[in-house]
Amino acid sequence: MGRWWWKTAALVAITALLLRSYGGDVIGVGWDKESLLKWMSDLSDKLGIWAIPLYISAHTLSIALCLPSTIFLETGASLIFGFLTSVICVFSAKILAASLSFSIGRLIFRNSTSAMDWAQRNKYFKILSNGVARDGWKFVLLARFSPVPSYIINYTLAATEVRFFLDFLLPTVVGCLPMILQNTSIGSLAGAAVATASGSKKSQFWSYFFPIVGILSSVLISLRIKKYSSQISVPEISSKKDNTAESK
Repeated sequence: MGRWWWKTAALVAITALLLRSYGGDVIGVGWDKESLLKWMSDLSDKLGIWAIPLYISAHTLSIALCLPSTIFLETGASLIFGFLTSVICVFSAKILAASLSFSIGRLIFRNSTSAMDWAQRNKYFKILSNGVARDGWKFVLLARFSPVPSYIINYTLAATEVRFFLDFLLPTVVGCLPMILQNTSIGSLAGAAVATASGSKKSQFWSYFFPIVGILSSVLISLRIKKYSSQISVPEISSKKDNTAESK
């Protein structure tokens, strides 16, 4: 686990240095979304190709630190990088943040009895713990499709006995895709609408095509998972009925 602390420290240091060098104006911008988005776009122009690793680092840290900026960063990414690049950037940040949060959480919960006692008294932890014990990776996959913020799931699952690679990481890779496609598509469609309103003819078809495909994909995947979740709940109901019948 020690290597994760070195990686985290390096990630924070690199992000801080880049922001100090190129992001001095952000203090004056404040947290106004339009001004901040303009600052991000200007920063992207200044950094060039380095804007991508900076964005991934910033988004990774925002999730690991439980900051309420995930949706804004994901919708804003497509306005800055374009739809396909933003999907890759957001996906990379999500996976890195999940791995980092899980490692930090497991380190804390396994070395602090007070933190573990607090988790065991939490009703949400009991739900996740029981679900993981019963269904393993299937429950983790379904949790990723829930409206619960990803950072809560990351840290809560770290307190359970779930295995990192098979039960946590692989379901996360699949489960995070619908929300990523949805959020980046919203930002891309907004950018395409603005470009159309301003009279720009540049790549209008592709500006709408990929986001619409992204939204349709997220809807289809979500419906598939909903159908799957209803199917795995049937054996539980039937087993309860069988137990009731046997008791009679």
